[in-house]
Amino acid sequence: MRVLAGSVLGVFAGVFAFAEAAHWRSSRRRLGDCESSGVRRPRSARWSSPGVRALTAAGRNETAADSDQIIIVLGYDNRGQRPNGINRFRVRAGLRSIDPAARSTLLIFCGGAVTGRTPEALILERFARDELGFTGRTVLEEQSTTTWENIANAIPIIDRELTPATTISIVSNSYHAEKARDHLWQMRPDLARRLVRGGDYRFGEQPLVKPIAAVRGLLALRALDRENAKHAAGR
Repeated sequence: MRVLAGSVLGVFAGVFAFAEAAHWRSSRRRLGDCESSGVRRPRSARWSSPGVRALTAAGRNETAADSDQIIIVLGYDNRGQRPNGINRFRVRAGLRSIDPAARSTLLIFCGGAVTGRTPEALILERFARDELGFTGRTVLEEQSTTTWENIANAIPIIDRELTPATTISIVSNSYHAEKARDHLWQMRPDLARRLVRGGDYRFGEQPLVKPIAAVRGLLALRALDRENAKHAAGR
């Protein structure tokens, strides 16, 4: 019996370790600083100046005191008026991505009415303000129905708010955020150079969800990489 219990605990420990390592690695990929992101980019896609590189040199979540933060929070299928568990997690992760030392912070909540009647962006913002007490600046992007559209529709908002010291974080679960960062690299490499980590990864958080999300995320990103390779070969 003890051997069986030990084996079961060993399996759980292995799954936990796999999920944590997978999410930790994903949270550090496809960022603006290629040397720390785990994904090689051309030299032209690296930080363009010492001033921009300094944005990742200090502060929580890789921001600095003279930076302007833009944090993009991606919604997930929400059928009712109340945020589901995944959306509650994403809003909390978005709020903890805020660096109080940053000069300014803007949260962009993304998501249209995908599975319900109310846009996900509105549900996210209501939760942030009414239940978590957030009082800062927000913009709602209420039209998108896919991750690609999330990023495409957020870009005009980013462009309006952009300063030389702006950093950009994309918040979801680790793998979904990595996929969204890849989309920004595909659409606007100049903006992708500004990508820094958000607050969506914490050790030990969501232990039951992480293994499933890790497997699904790995498969989705492999498919995305194959699609990117096809497009690159066809150019």
